[in-house]
Amino acid sequence: MTRYFLRRLLISVPTLIAIGIIIFGVLALAPGDPMGEFATNPAITAEVRENIRRSLGLDQPIQVRYVKWALAFVRGDMGYSFTSRAPVSQLIIERLPATLWVVGLGYVFAIILAIPLGTISALKRHTTFDRVATVFAFLWFSLPPFFTGLLFILIFSVRLDWFPFIYNSTLDVKDWSSFVAQVKQSIMPIAVLGLYQAAMLMRFVRSSILEQLNQSYVRTAYAKGLSQFSVVRRHVLRNALIPVVTLVALDIPAVFAGALVTEQVFRVPGIGALLIESIYRSDTPVVMAITFIYAILIVVFNLIADLLYGWLDPRVRYES
Repeated sequence: MTRYFLRRLLISVPTLIAIGIIIFGVLALAPGDPMGEFATNPAITAEVRENIRRSLGLDQPIQVRYVKWALAFVRGDMGYSFTSRAPVSQLIIERLPATLWVVGLGYVFAIILAIPLGTISALKRHTTFDRVATVFAFLWFSLPPFFTGLLFILIFSVRLDWFPFIYNSTLDVKDWSSFVAQVKQSIMPIAVLGLYQAAMLMRFVRSSILEQLNQSYVRTAYAKGLSQFSVVRRHVLRNALIPVVTLVALDIPAVFAGALVTEQVFRVPGIGALLIESIYRSDTPVVMAITFIYAILIVVFNLIADLLYGWLDPRVRYES
């Protein structure tokens, strides 16, 4: 297992280098100019704009800029924002709590909802519960998050006035009342994101468990006198969750990048909102940092998923 882990790490390094080159090249060649905001300002002359461009290193060749960026990133320096002139790491850290609170809880809610519903739906195949759960899954997975977000706002904010429809980023949780206010303004974005993810995960769990229920080891376990709960918990789930672990491992890095649509609909000041704003402003350092960290997280969580296979299924061997 140690050799497998080290081999995967060695493969990950050139993979991340190639991803970094591609992302940096695409952003450098994309239309848009970081100095565009200054072009309409008569107080900033062309000479001043050129000096600003030189101070930001935009006058250097693309390969030189990439090498400098890569070396700085390895040292933990993500550079400075072109528009706010603040460190990129500071901007990300400021937005990260909102993303982890809303998007992170949304994914946790999806996992907690999907696994038991998918399991029960598989065990009660073709029953009323299975049909209702299937309709729920197809309905929520078919509806885009921006539509369900607006629907939630119309029903629970405009009509019923239960929850605020705009996320208050200035709310400071100090006492019980402020905590309740924080929970109330987070319920709708968490529900929209969580139900969408739960619908997809539930179908994967259901199909994976149905595949395992027909295996010979399940019939053997029943023949030994084990109860259905013991068979499902100790045998079926461990094998059925292997493809689900892969799916979750690919989804978890999205917690960092944020739910772009959901954050925009509810005005959540998270990483996704920061990424959209930076793309509009051609703020390359911020866009580059967020996308590359997202790529690192995908590689890391893929490796974690591979290692979890051995724990879920002892038959898995790390020989290649």
